[in-house]
Amino acid sequence: MAEEECELNEKQKREIAKWFLLNSPAGEIQYIAKDLRSVLNDEKVYNEAASEAFPLYNKSHLICLELPNRSGDVLVTSYNELEENEFLDPRTAQVATVDHVKQVCTDVRPAADEELSSPYIEEFRCALDAELLKYVAEAYPKGICSVYCVDGKDVEGPGSNFELVVVISAAKNSPQNFCNGSWRSVWNIEFKEDVQMLEVRGKLQVGAHYYEEGNVQLDAKHECKDATIFQAPDDCAISIANIIRHHEAEYLESLEASYSNLPDTTFKDLRRKLPVTRTQFPWHNTLQFSLTRDIQKELGIDK
Repeated sequence: MAEEECELNEKQKREIAKWFLLNSPAGEIQYIAKDLRSVLNDEKVYNEAASEAFPLYNKSHLICLELPNRSGDVLVTSYNELEENEFLDPRTAQVATVDHVKQVCTDVRPAADEELSSPYIEEFRCALDAELLKYVAEAYPKGICSVYCVDGKDVEGPGSNFELVVVISAAKNSPQNFCNGSWRSVWNIEFKEDVQMLEVRGKLQVGAHYYEEGNVQLDAKHECKDATIFQAPDDCAISIANIIRHHEAEYLESLEASYSNLPDTTFKDLRRKLPVTRTQFPWHNTLQFSLTRDIQKELGIDK
């Protein structure tokens, strides 16, 4: 007698739904949410799962949303999150209220003075932002970038350390062609005035999903470090932008090289090079093999 199937409780259903939402490929969470809602057939469980999963997904995927007044775009990240559902856009000095589940901005307000960086920090932040805008426009056709101060935003002048974070996000979604992809990079820049150095740490992530008559996903990650000397704001911005440009171009080249070699390396490694006998099969002389003869010999059967 077959064992009776155990009915999942609400908590188990919610956790499973959250897992599917959080692991949605770039640009596909709304499609998966729609299917989940239909499969669950339980609005309470779905709403609980969505309210927990969507904010985490949006921030980890660095999604970009248009501001309601069409004055620009805001990135949804953990670096510019002020309060729950509120995200700072330092370029326009505005704070956007975000509906995570619908993935839209519902309201916008001017940023308060205490939410913005000091004039001294803004010199470095604005100079770097300007350089990155030029780089991203060249490198990523649909890319968005922003620079945030995550430590020392109230520093008023030379003599103290502070930290900026550069976020670059680009996505190309083509569901009609059954493929979506995204680029995400986060660069932490520590300005150390005491040693007159800038330490740069980068985390790069590339995701792609191709699902026409199959399901192939790419999730590649890379980390790197670099450093440069502490200079005037404009000079620092140029140096940092060059570092980012160099490492991202190098990583893209390495990805292209590795995938161009897939047929000759990885795919071949998926197959056994030799049979268990460690000898190649002699296709030119198959008459030397006889299954009947081998069985008779093994069992001691005479003709």
